[in-house]
Amino acid sequence: MRFVIASLILVALVAEPARADVPSGRFHAAGYLRVMTRPDFQGGDGRLGSWNLYGRLLNEGPYAALALKLDLLPRDPRSPEPWASVQARIEGGSVFAADERMGSLDAYRISQLYVQAGNVLARGLTWQIGTLEHYFGDLGLYDMRPAQLFSDTIGLSARWDEGRVELLAGAGDAGYVLRGDRYATIFSAGAAARLRPIRGFEIGAGGQAYVEPKIAGNRFAPHQTPGLPLEDVLRGEAVERWLMENPGKEQFFPRPEPSSAGSWKLVGYLGFGGIGPLRWNNLFVSYSRQHPEQFVTETVGGEDYMIHVKEFTDERTALIVGDEAHVALVPGKLDAVVGMLYGRHVDDDNNIKPSDQDRAYYSVVVRLQAYLRDRVHLLAEGSAARERSTEGNVYRNHADSVFQSTDGIQDPRGLEFGDADVRVTYQAKTGLVLNPLGTGIYTRPSLRLLYGVQRSTQNNAFGNSFVETLDQYGVFGPKEQHWHHVVAVEAEAWF
Repeated sequence: MRFVIASLILVALVAEPARADVPSGRFHAAGYLRVMTRPDFQGGDGRLGSWNLYGRLLNEGPYAALALKLDLLPRDPRSPEPWASVQARIEGGSVFAADERMGSLDAYRISQLYVQAGNVLARGLTWQIGTLEHYFGDLGLYDMRPAQLFSDTIGLSARWDEGRVELLAGAGDAGYVLRGDRYATIFSAGAAARLRPIRGFEIGAGGQAYVEPKIAGNRFAPHQTPGLPLEDVLRGEAVERWLMENPGKEQFFPRPEPSSAGSWKLVGYLGFGGIGPLRWNNLFVSYSRQHPEQFVTETVGGEDYMIHVKEFTDERTALIVGDEAHVALVPGKLDAVVGMLYGRHVDDDNNIKPSDQDRAYYSVVVRLQAYLRDRVHLLAEGSAARERSTEGNVYRNHADSVFQSTDGIQDPRGLEFGDADVRVTYQAKTGLVLNPLGTGIYTRPSLRLLYGVQRSTQNNAFGNSFVETLDQYGVFGPKEQHWHHVVAVEAEAWF
């Protein structure tokens, strides 16, 4: 992998730079970078909060991406002649001295690699072989793409685009993304459509399905270990309890039964703009049934036992709705972006233990950017978010929350984690922005000097190294704080 990445970078460095006035140039490069320093004097890791639900600003770490394109047959948009190109994208989240991985190449990957050929068989028809990522747009404030398909699939797709109508169909294998080094073939297929009936209005929809076939004897194929209660599996005590109830029968531990597995995803998109001060509004929706897990491992008496959990993990659904509006409050003087995000995750198999599969959340983020001068701007952003665990307590509101669970009753064998099922978080950020290219909230590059503050009902609701137990023999005691402050100097650029 390191050799491949180094080779691609070498190609980028020695290739003739593409210039806008030289249409015959075959090589093109583009990219993105985000680098910062955020001194944190409260024991945190330089991020203001726990995740992007509160807005991406000050809640993300360093990142870099390099997109490379080589035209094999040059493309003329006005011509029906065939064209072809090969494209690759290298990206990762580490920069030397900015995070714990210190810019290691292990933090980077070739996330996209594909060959495209257009105007073959029909004008406007593009064939793609390789990675097939497709999405309708971005929630920029959250750095999310809810309406996304084929992000996990490598295979073949065909896209027909004739201006007002865009159609896509694809199929391939998603096994390596969903299973990693426990690979099993997962066939994936889907389609999407986008319509642009009038100027300033777009609507789109799509879907993707996954099928993992039944393959008896393949330990990475879908199986279920029969006769084990879900609660024992969640506690990691299923094997121990079975052996206690069946002494001397270690060799007769239930064998997994082969099965098949499936999952799916539906997405929708609505975009419109050019109405009064509204420049553009993106609305995304995604509803999915997640693919079941494979197995967990328990060790008893020095022996490893695999417990296959397909039937325990195949009833998980997720609904995500996101909206982002760009508004010119005072043209040329003050712009605003308003974002909203709602999520509802349900696990019908589990009504025992709190988890990320059983929760609801919603968030509002508002960013204002005032243009003091063409290239000197004042940024202000605020966010409010509420997260609720639907299967019990999962958040610790106080340093002594380890002693509490439902109704304040201590339960050392309970499956809950904290003393509250709700986390409410507020953030505010402000500072100066230097934009060499002029006005615009998403104009880049941006050089920013920012201050951010967070108030959360959860204790220490940010990345940290604090001790969370109250062990009387512990060297470090717990610390309680609900406010978090960060100062940041950062740069972000697209090129």
